Parts: sequence; structure tokens; C-alpha cells
Amino acid sequence: MTRELMGRYVAGDAAEDAASAAAALAAANVPVTLDHLGEEVHAPGHAVRAVEAHLAVLDALVRRGVAKGADITVRLPAMGLHLGEKVARENAARVCRAADDAGATVTLDMERPAHSEAALALHAGLRTEHPATGVVIPSSLRQAVEHCRSLASARVRLSRGPAGDDDPAAYADAGDVDRSYVRCLKVLMAGQGHPTVATHDRRLIEVAAALAVLNEREPDGFEYLVAYGVRTPAQRRLAGPAARVRVRVPFGPGWYGHLVRDLAERPSHLPLLTRSLIGRRA
Repeated sequence: MTRELMGRYVAGDAAEDAASAAAALAAANVPVTLDHLGEEVHAPGHAVRAVEAHLAVLDALVRRGVAKGADITVRLPAMGLHLGEKVARENAARVCRAADDAGATVTLDMERPAHSEAALALHAGLRTEHPATGVVIPSSLRQAVEHCRSLASARVRLSRGPAGDDDPAAYADAGDVDRSYVRCLKVLMAGQGHPTVATHDRRLIEVAAALAVLNEREPDGFEYLVAYGVRTPAQRRLAGPAARVRVRVPFGPGWYGHLVRDLAERPSHLPLLTRSLIGRRA
């Protein structure tokens, strides 16, 4: 079962595995964001290795001719955020420079509500030299709407994020998270930036599609993000024939811990993955 999930949900351990998956999707005119799965680092050498993993996948994309238009998700804890904002900023900047050279973009992921202020400060600093740098805003943050207002002209990936029972900065109730998501969508769709709708929730996708029409968004003015190998055709149909759908392709040796943590924080993903596996076997 674990190997099956690995093959369906994660591209593989290495940069070449991710680049192969990206090339296959590019052949179908589907853009990607590549997400290196690693753990939080607490030593400078581990952060350097995380940077090198991101540079390796960019190099692999360039060699295959599929780097242009690709996006790289950079998890700030893997960049050394626990070692200080200066370390994380310098490491993330190395990835941003390589992405610029390759014709790709970078999206910063804070991962935890406790990282939000540091992540937004890093994002603001990096955007001065790398204007296309995006950031993930989880709607589970109580200040998510305020953050979206301040980033209405930027590239923002709106995720749901985990509800935080023990974190005062996050909503504890899933319904509050969904209502926050809708409020954030209203702000982002009315803004001048480039929103990415990162959810598999049918209701929220329908709200996003309606708001895109209401705000006269062109199909290339926003996009949907779907998980690699999970109900992708159905999500594309729901988004609409003209909508832009990007696929998040996870890879890296930390895939098992990430998968377990993701299912623990978002148990609703388990039936989604199960249906995907059953559908592929049928």
C-alpha cells in the first residue's frame, strides 16, 4: 500500500524523478509546481543540502527543456528558518536566482501558522529582487484575509491549511477555515495579482470559478492547483475547459513522513487518495 501511494502520489526520491514527471505533464500542456519533501532542519549543513536539492531539480528541468513556466515550492523550514531569518533568506535567494535563470518561479511555503510573520517578511524582501516570487497563504490563519489584502497584487497560492486546535493564530473549526477561504478568494479575485486556488474541495472550486467570472478574470489570470495523481481529470472538468490547472508534483526522500503528516492533519485526503487508487486499478 505504501509503495502504491508512493507511485501515485509522489514522483520519486530524486530530482530526475520529478523532472520526468514534469516532462510528462508538459507534453500534455500541463504546468507544474515541484515540491521537495524534506523535514525541518536545525543544522546549516542540512539546509545547504535542501538548497542543493532544489537547484538539482531546476537543472534537471533545464536539461529536459521544461523549466520555463514551472514553479518550485520552497518550504522555508527546510531553508533553515529555525536557524534564523537571515539564513533562510540567503538560502531561498539562491533558489530564486536559479529559478530566474531557468525561466521558472518560486513559491514560498510557511508550512505552519507560527511561521507566518517570518515567511511574509522573507517574501517581501525577496520580491524586491525577484518580483515573481509567490507565497502560500493558508486560510486557516486568522489573519489570512488581511494578508491577502496586502498581497492582492502578488502571486498568492491560497491553501486551506490545517485547523489549529492548539494554535491561537489559526482557526480550530474546519467551517471557519472554509469561510476564511471564501473571504480570501473574494479579495484575491478582485485584486491585480495572480491567485492560485489550491484545494480539492468541490464547493470552494465552484466559488472560485464564480468569482473569476464576476471579476472578469481571464483564464490565464489565475489557476487551480491539484495534487499529482489525485482525481486530476475530474478536477480539470470541474474547473472548466478554459481554466488553467497546475499539478503539484512532490518528490524527495522525505515523502513518507510528509504523507503521514498530511493525512494526520487532513484526514479528508485519505478517501480522496483511496478513490484515486481504486480508480486507477479499475
